[in-house]
Amino acid sequence: MTKPTILITGANRGIGLELTEQFAQDGWQVLACCRNPGGATQLQALAERDPSTEIHALDVTNYTQMTSLADQLGNRPIDILLSNAGIYGSKGVGFGEVDAEEWRQVLEVNTIAPLMLVQAFVEQVASSQQKLVAVISSKVGSIADNSSGGSYVYRSSKTAVNQVVKSLSIDLASRDIGVISLHPGWVKTDMGGANAEISTDDSVSGLKNILQSAGLAQSGQFIEFNGNSIPW
Repeated sequence: MTKPTILITGANRGIGLELTEQFAQDGWQVLACCRNPGGATQLQALAERDPSTEIHALDVTNYTQMTSLADQLGNRPIDILLSNAGIYGSKGVGFGEVDAEEWRQVLEVNTIAPLMLVQAFVEQVASSQQKLVAVISSKVGSIADNSSGGSYVYRSSKTAVNQVVKSLSIDLASRDIGVISLHPGWVKTDMGGANAEISTDDSVSGLKNILQSAGLAQSGQFIEFNGNSIPW
């Protein structure tokens, strides 16, 4: 029986690394993508322990490299295409302090790259059994939930990618591809910081349960790691 396959971007650390490990432990074939595989020592060690993990070089803002990887994988089905790679930008930046160039960089990684990823790998997803696209977003991208203001750069990038997810869920429905946006919680990672509320293991366990069961019925939804729905 052919193993189900998941492609994960930003798989070298934090949530991406934990997702890679947990999916491999569950018997999935994991296409673990990161910018610099040579420097990804933890990911390399994981791949050595478990041959179900393949490491591929991918800078998600290098769209030529992205297309080349899709060509390299050929007609291999991808059951779950998971856009996890993301950046925050400078923290503690308020009104009057936003740097426009940094904002553009964050939008490139967090908003534009996920759409380009889907465009590059849509045929592999369409040929799979599960046919799921998922984007790691953030609750701070919810307009309805914004009661504190600030965080202009990161917040706007996640609001924008949520709109990308919603449009994709409509545009790809005719191909039976489900598209969802996920909030991992405030996680203890390099990005989340030491004061975050939940462990990487707990977040990923919840995300994995959602990912492994999601399909067209959940398409177009914004879902928290614990299964709760989040307003757009």
